[in-house]
Amino acid sequence: MDSSSTDLISSLLPLVALFAIFYFLIIRPQQKQAKAHKEMVANLKKGDKIVTNGGLMVEVSAVTDDSLTVKNSDGSEMKLVKEFVSKLLED
Repeated sequence: MDSSSTDLISSLLPLVALFAIFYFLIIRPQQKQAKAHKEMVANLKKGDKIVTNGGLMVEVSAVTDDSLTVKNSDGSEMKLVKEFVSKLLED
């Protein structure tokens, strides 16, 4: 009975180690990145310059709960869903 429990532990140990490596190298950094992006989108305000997922560089002119009104370089305004903000441009 003692040798079968030892065999079970020794066969499960590589799986546990593999899951730990997988967690710390893939899952955890992705969760941190998603949290930072969500925080960045929540803190957007009028006048911020952003890049959209489509590659447009625009300026935020109004913020609502679920969307942004952004101004393009030619002055035209459009609405953008907050989830499509890629990154915030630093001055």
